[in-house]
Amino acid sequence: MDDLKAITSGGAPAAIGPYSQAVRAGGFVFVSGQIPLDPATGQVVGGGIAAQADRVLRSLQAILEASGSGLDRVVKTTVFLTDLGGFAEVNEVYARFFTGLPPARATVQVAALPRGVGIEIEAVALATGGSVGEEGAGGRGPGPR
Repeated sequence: MDDLKAITSGGAPAAIGPYSQAVRAGGFVFVSGQIPLDPATGQVVGGGIAAQADRVLRSLQAILEASGSGLDRVVKTTVFLTDLGGFAEVNEVYARFFTGLPPARATVQVAALPRGVGIEIEAVALATGGSVGEEGAGGRGPGPR
C-alpha cells in the first residue's frame, strides 16, 4: 500500500462515510464524488443547481491542489444530476473551471444523491507534471476564486 496515498483538504468537506476525499495511485489522483457541502459547516449550500455546481467544483479544485495536481490535470469527470433540466446551468459553471482543453466527461441523471443534493462530481487527474493536452494548450487552471 506504499504506492497509495490518501489526500485530504480543508478546502473541501470532510468525507461523510468510510472513504477518502481522494487517493493518489499509479500517477493518478482519483477524487471521490463531491457534493455541495460547505467545508466549514458541513451543511448543503443554498441556492440552485448553479450554486451547488460551483461549490462542488471548488471542492474538487481544493482536493486536487492538496494532492499536487490541479484542474488542468483532470482527464475525466463524471457528473451525477438528479434533474437533467439543470444541465445547461451546470455546463455554464463547469466551463468557468475548465477553460482550456476540457476533460472527458459522462453526465447521468440519478434518482437521488446523498443529503438530497442535486449534483455530485467525481474526477480522475494526472498526479504531477504539466497540463493535459498539447504543449501550450493547457489553459485550464484554477477556477474562479
